Amino acid sequence: MRHIIIILISILSYQITEAQINEIGIFAGGSNLIGDVGATDYISPNQLAFGGIYKWNKSARHSWRASIIFSDLKAEDIKSDDPRRIQRDYTFESNILEISAGLEFNFFDFNLHSGKKLATPYLYTGISVAHHDNYYFLNGIQTSENTSSWAYGIPMVLGIKTTFINNFILGFEVGARYTFSDEIDGSIPDSANKQSLYSFGNKNNDDWYMFTGITLTYTFGLNPCYCIN
Repeated sequence: MRHIIIILISILSYQITEAQINEIGIFAGGSNLIGDVGATDYISPNQLAFGGIYKWNKSARHSWRASIIFSDLKAEDIKSDDPRRIQRDYTFESNILEISAGLEFNFFDFNLHSGKKLATPYLYTGISVAHHDNYYFLNGIQTSENTSSWAYGIPMVLGIKTTFINNFILGFEVGARYTFSDEIDGSIPDSANKQSLYSFGNKNNDDWYMFTGITLTYTFGLNPCYCIN
């Protein structure tokens, strides 16, 4: 059995080496929160966001993608268009670390070994998980619960990318993250004992956050075989 496993791993490793090209690089841009605190603008980056991206180009039309992005989410009621929020005047700020993985789909063929200048819009989605500290508002002041949580979500990203210099690819993207949590902005405390006393906002709407910025990736690996088995 051990020899069979070794043979299978060797075959898979060979196929992976021969059948794709890799990309690794950085994301840099901004973030904004869409929740029960602050402005309700969808694309309004107000804090720096940065991280790393890896792509496994399975074909000229799709890639498996993974990323880690860090940002400091910030929201201020005073910058909202809602008079009730302006009067309330809450301010929220919290670090967030997101890990995401999924599928990137190119609208046009993006064969990196064609030798041509390439450009294509693309979509990315999958699953994300964001680590954040837990807060609640006590007398209008953001107060730590001294705990942290993971918020699962769905990334929905629209971007455009082009071949750049040598093996580099430059892209620009706007990505919304819908989460299955309403705790990121402190509107619902993580502690069940505090929820009845300190919850506020629309409990039927979970938190969203946005990452807007550029990607710069470096490609490496052997010429892929984009063939149907």
